[in-house]
Amino acid sequence: MVHEVDEELREIKREIIESRGLVIKTNNLTNALSADIRSIAKRQQQYERRITWSSATSYVVFVLVVFAALKLAMDARIDQYTAKIDQLKADSEQREKDVKRMIERENERKTADERAAKFYELVRQGKRSDLVVQWEQMKGQPLTKAETLMFGDAVERAKNELAAQLYQQGMDKVRVQRWQEAASAFEESIKYREDAAIGPSVRLGLAEAYRHLNRQKDAIPILTQLAENAVDKEVHDDALYLLAWCQMEVQAWNDAKNTWRTLIRRFPESKFTPEAKLQLAQLQLMH
Repeated sequence: MVHEVDEELREIKREIIESRGLVIKTNNLTNALSADIRSIAKRQQQYERRITWSSATSYVVFVLVVFAALKLAMDARIDQYTAKIDQLKADSEQREKDVKRMIERENERKTADERAAKFYELVRQGKRSDLVVQWEQMKGQPLTKAETLMFGDAVERAKNELAAQLYQQGMDKVRVQRWQEAASAFEESIKYREDAAIGPSVRLGLAEAYRHLNRQKDAIPILTQLAENAVDKEVHDDALYLLAWCQMEVQAWNDAKNTWRTLIRRFPESKFTPEAKLQLAQLQLMH
């Protein structure tokens, strides 16, 4: 009986010991599980924190990208509008310049029309001197082609008429031996029309006036040119005759001899030929 009691006590004791060991194991497992749970919770918190930061960073990056894209779009739109405004300003300035030029041209044309009317009045009244003087100013005006041709022809006629008139005045002064007035008239005639048909005769008259004014050195180049010009044959013998006398008066004896010989050779029938032979003979004896 005692043995059975002892056996039961030992069995109870063993069960108590096993229960205690089981409790300890359970406690250890619980502690381990708790540690694992805390570790998992900590990792979950870290993961959530990383996700939060990643989300925040992504949001910030997204916002920055959006703002950058908006800024680029706004800058492009601003540049587009700025370029358009600049183009409009340039077009406006160009139009203003065009309008200003048109107004200036219109004013110039109006002024030119007024001057053309006044110039035509000079043509109609036959004021040749005024025509020639004012023509230089008129040429710079915006005249039409017809006006330019008409006025140009009128001025050329005026020059020819003035040159002829002054030549006639010079010849009138020569007849009364008023040499200074004759020279002035011939010089003015040449200024008006240097290439006029009467040009050789005008230069011959001028050279003769210079000779009588003791300006042989001015007369000699004119007479030399006339004597050497094969076109103006009508004044050849006259030019040679006056040239020889001018050369003698400035004591260019050899030049004078050659000029007399040329006159005799070229114009044996000239009215000056007898005198040319006489003067040549005298020069050969004295010089």
